Amino acid sequence: MAKKKTIDFQALLNDVDALFPTYQALDQDGNVVDESLVPDLSDHELVELMSQMVWSRVLDQRSTALNRQGRLGFFAPTAGQEASQLASHFAFEKEDVLLPAYRDVPQLVKHGLPLYQAFLWSRGHVVGNEYDDDLQALPPQIIIGAQYVQAAGVALGLKKRGKNNVVFTYTGDGGSSQGDFYEAINFAGSYKANGVFYVQNNGFAISMPREHQTAATTIAQKAVAAGIPGIQVDGMDPFAVYTVSKLAREWAANGNGPVLIETVTYRYGAHTLSGDDPTRYRSKELDDEWQKKDPLIRFRNYLENKGLWSEEKEEEIMENARQEIKDAIAEADKVPKQKVTDFLKNMFKEQPQNIQEQIKFYEAKESK
Repeated sequence: MAKKKTIDFQALLNDVDALFPTYQALDQDGNVVDESLVPDLSDHELVELMSQMVWSRVLDQRSTALNRQGRLGFFAPTAGQEASQLASHFAFEKEDVLLPAYRDVPQLVKHGLPLYQAFLWSRGHVVGNEYDDDLQALPPQIIIGAQYVQAAGVALGLKKRGKNNVVFTYTGDGGSSQGDFYEAINFAGSYKANGVFYVQNNGFAISMPREHQTAATTIAQKAVAAGIPGIQVDGMDPFAVYTVSKLAREWAANGNGPVLIETVTYRYGAHTLSGDDPTRYRSKELDDEWQKKDPLIRFRNYLENKGLWSEEKEEEIMENARQEIKDAIAEADKVPKQKVTDFLKNMFKEQPQNIQEQIKFYEAKESK
């Protein structure tokens, strides 16, 4: 009698896990550990990337202060994710289409949105969503993961129009647990659409640890189910993030279909400043461990060793950023506050009778 065949299910899992190492170019001290991942950027471009990351850290600090002063509305802290956000964005073109999540305001500003409009978006002002025609982006998506589905549609549209540009979009590790995540990468993969999908794995979906969200060892391996490439990178390493992003963009732009990139990173602050307290679910020891991996420290060390960066240079960048933010918030303050009638008038192109009556009612109250 033939012997029954046995299946080693654990071996199957191990085989998949082995395919998804964490790609890293710089260690936490700024030393090169993989020369093949060091990007071919000029000295000027290296300094520009670092400048953008420093700018983002200052933006995080000042936005937090403005929020506490009541001068800014919704804000999702970004400190710690500068490499994940700005080094990835650095790999794309102005003609590529950005679909950000609510934590991705730094990329949106660097893609072309005036900073004062980003502040107005935070305040919930309609002017914050009025984009110039040449800005290839949509406003930040508040619904978790919904931008993935939108990105899949935009990516297919680019492909059908014969464009060699791509759409790139971001969500967090929590977003990868949403149905929209799977639907989007499956749809985009099926049509080989021009898209690069990021999952910024900062370890916590608000307060839920990543290991409680999924049994998968990496989020990158979820790409397997959609038949697309998936890759995990050290999200605190600007070189690894940039190089992988650049290669993924080229792959998608050349008609090969989308790529899923997991950036392993960390947010130092709260999920948002709307009531979240990270000390309730994160330890000081964990915070300290990730502080040692800070993307600014490792990039600063690398650039200083090349003679491209100094304390004076960084202070100049920070001071310029503070002034830019001061000017932008002042410009945002000049925009007239929204009225109830504004919301009503924006509701329909042609106002039905009941809305017309409400407009007349509120106009009378607003004129007093």
